Amino acid sequence: MKAWIPLILALALGSAAHAEVCTYPRSPDAIPDGNTATKEQMIASKNDVSRYNTEMNAYLDCVSREIDAAKPKDPSKLSKDQKAKVDGQVKILTEKHDAAVDELHAVAGRFNEQLKAFKAKQAQ
Repeated sequence: MKAWIPLILALALGSAAHAEVCTYPRSPDAIPDGNTATKEQMIASKNDVSRYNTEMNAYLDCVSREIDAAKPKDPSKLSKDQKAKVDGQVKILTEKHDAAVDELHAVAGRFNEQLKAFKAKQAQ
């Protein structure tokens, strides 16, 4: 029985190291039209976009850790098939990361456009 304890512990710790799940954040609610929105609507949208930004940055950090974990410490020891598998996995994770960055920039851009319109309306 005692011989199994280190093995079970090693398996549990090994599984925990790879158990991280990157949760894609919920997109912000619809961004209001800056030409017709109230100040309260713009503030609520800003808070929602800020929440999204924070959660997306946590997601991006998580995917970056997945990319790092997918890369072997010594790639020279991999067979051709293993290297192809690792390269494919890293490519998919990198594409996930890049797509998330693109979406984050798009959301921030849409909000900034509406904020600019809102400020222009207030200046009239």
